[in-house]
Amino acid sequence: MARGLRFQGCHGVLAQEKEQVQPFIIDLDLYTSLHTAGWSDDIKDTVSYDEVFYHVKKIVEGESFNLIEALAENIAASLLLHFPLKAVKVTVYKPEAPVEGRFDHFAVQIYRSLK
Repeated sequence: MARGLRFQGCHGVLAQEKEQVQPFIIDLDLYTSLHTAGWSDDIKDTVSYDEVFYHVKKIVEGESFNLIEALAENIAASLLLHFPLKAVKVTVYKPEAPVEGRFDHFAVQIYRSLK
């Protein structure tokens, strides 16, 4: 699990959201076998959370999507493609959504697995 990964990005449907960066927070649940790594105590037998962090950072900060749903889908698909995972749960939080009113954040959560 990875909680509270913080990035700056330009995601949203409004023009101002495409031009001005805003914070996004990502939570990840990564599903893979940990048996071998648990016995070998070797990083090559597991998924490096450092590599995962920078992989997600590249997507959140380097691309732009209208919807946080699309951001979550792209993160999930890329993680499943580039890491030895069986499934992933991605939660994308948007704490500064352009909504009048008081709130902590708006968020979407998806679960995707290999078929």
